[in-house]
Amino acid sequence: MKNNFPYTLDNKRYHTYNYFLKKKYHTKVAKVALNADFTCPNRDGSKGVGGCSFCSSMGAGEYAGNVNDDLMKQFNDQKEIMRRKWPHCLFIPYFQAFTNTYAPIETLKQRFEPFLHLEDCVGLAIATRADCITEEIAQYLGTLNKETDIYIELGLQSIHDETSKIINRCEDFETFKKGLSLLRKYGLEVCVHIINGLPYETHEMMLETAIEVGKLDIQAIKIHSLYIMKNTALYLQYMNKPFPLLSRDDYISLVVEQLRHIPSHVVVERLTGDAMIGQLFEPQWSIRKTTILNDIDKLMAKNDIYQGDLV
Repeated sequence: MKNNFPYTLDNKRYHTYNYFLKKKYHTKVAKVALNADFTCPNRDGSKGVGGCSFCSSMGAGEYAGNVNDDLMKQFNDQKEIMRRKWPHCLFIPYFQAFTNTYAPIETLKQRFEPFLHLEDCVGLAIATRADCITEEIAQYLGTLNKETDIYIELGLQSIHDETSKIINRCEDFETFKKGLSLLRKYGLEVCVHIINGLPYETHEMMLETAIEVGKLDIQAIKIHSLYIMKNTALYLQYMNKPFPLLSRDDYISLVVEQLRHIPSHVVVERLTGDAMIGQLFEPQWSIRKTTILNDIDKLMAKNDIYQGDLV
């Protein structure tokens, strides 16, 4: 069956991140994950304590650099490792751990601006929360965006406020939309993260999240499966009162269905995650990432499905 999807270089039926990067920068580009020693408003008591229940003590920065190292050392150390595999690779420093706009503007300048004009960097990726985007911060990031490409990654996880309360997100959907609107006002490209398998969410709820996200003014999406990591609040919650977990087959069929509601111009940066195996409790099937992606491809081809074909 012929694949007519335009936004791919490797016969995928969704808009691949590899396609986006190659078309824009004409070479291999890799993200370098950094830990800039930020915190979060639902860890320090501003909004809550303990952080999101699924989040480890690393603040989603398990693969980021060592927080005890200078940021430029973190970047250079990881860059050299990547260069052994991809000698002509260019890079996007990725401020990944915790909430990377949760600080005064002067602090943000100290963290971000040393990376603006590095010869082998094509932009910056900054992971944050929508409630940590003010007019002043959005305007500042928009100014940086005139010097290099700035990509903002916003955690949403679910549109359902009842779920957000269960996972101690300390942010509702309306707040998320306000932060997104501010970023778009200043021309910033935004990648939204959602998670499938959050406690007590039904198939219909997870599909609704994708449908509503597909209606937003976003440029990219990351779809994750829920990881229950050892020694997290979610782990303790599950051990005390287990909740239903998605099976591998259910996850794959759900992702395929969700992609049909994401407009084809939206870049799909991720369709499953990379949990640290030693810290992962459930689901164990998520470890075999490549086979999950392959089976997503097979199901889309079998049913002649494309990203955005229901939009």
